[in-house]
Amino acid sequence: MATVVLGIAAAGVLVPFTTGARVRAEGTRRTLAAKLAGDLMEEIINTPFDQIISQYDGHTEAQGQVKDANDVVFSDSNYANFSRGASCAYVYVPPQSELFAAPNFIWVTVRVYYSGSEMAVINRLIGEH
Repeated sequence: MATVVLGIAAAGVLVPFTTGARVRAEGTRRTLAAKLAGDLMEEIINTPFDQIISQYDGHTEAQGQVKDANDVVFSDSNYANFSRGASCAYVYVPPQSELFAAPNFIWVTVRVYYSGSEMAVINRLIGEH
């Protein structure tokens, strides 16, 4: 009887610790995802305007193949389950038209995933300088 009571008491004490560890791990993953999204967006922003679409529209880095600014795959195990991608599209602002004017803006979306689940999204309108 004493063993059963002690087991129930121990379970009640340990549950918050396991829940806390899970929440902490989720927070760490979201923080890393936001950093990875921001890093890729910075790369895109620093690319010449006329090269953004060709270099980054449809850009993908597979799970475990996310690269740093020097184009080297992260070797840290914290990044092993991350993947990311970018999409870009020209934006025409009225009275601009696709038929008569070159676009002055590009809408960029960067998405970061952890084990296939979306963790971070950044959207940015980039103007031609």
